[in-house]
Amino acid sequence: MFKKILIAEDIDNINIGMATILEALGISDKYHAQYCDEAYLKARNAILNNAPFDLLICDLSFKADHRSERLTSGKELIIALKKEQPNLKVIVYSIEDNPQKVKSLKDSSLIDGYVCKDRKGLQDLTHAIKKVYDGGYYLSPQIESALNRGNLFTLKEYELRILTLLANGLNQEQIAILFKKEGIQPNSKSSIEKHLKELKEEFNAQTTIHLINIVKDLSLI
Repeated sequence: MFKKILIAEDIDNINIGMATILEALGISDKYHAQYCDEAYLKARNAILNNAPFDLLICDLSFKADHRSERLTSGKELIIALKKEQPNLKVIVYSIEDNPQKVKSLKDSSLIDGYVCKDRKGLQDLTHAIKKVYDGGYYLSPQIESALNRGNLFTLKEYELRILTLLANGLNQEQIAILFKKEGIQPNSKSSIEKHLKELKEEFNAQTTIHLINIVKDLSLI
């Protein structure tokens, strides 16, 4: 069983519930963080001390407060930690049950399990920890059922970046300049236009604004 676990969760009652099931699994070396930056620093220090975490259990959304955070979401935290520790096992434990979002995380190989916070959430989380430890992949039953039905759209990281920047107010020329600065390929305006044309056809969008609205409605950005 996993020996050392990091939990990134900002709700105390949920932390207490997770602590209970971890103790039942015989896992006593567990650490909690209520902020993504705090979780990142704990994981980073553990790596530097040659005592890395075996598993991260992480929510996706964290309520903003007076603190200024560099990492503001569970996905940002996971991406940052995967760069530091590629073999880190990750289970998302979240109230968000949108299959589009789960498929995007799964296809990007960022996570090893996704558990929905519901009436059977802690029970499912126990199953997830056991399955991931044994080298498997776990999805909550309702998520697995939705994914098995198919007909779900997904976006590549490159496409996701373009759409996110457009949604944030940048135009295609500005995105091309930004991609060149960041070394992202392809970075020509014509390449970006080509990808947008293909996306509009795939999502049956009439305009770029229509496309942005569709992917927002699908919780893809």
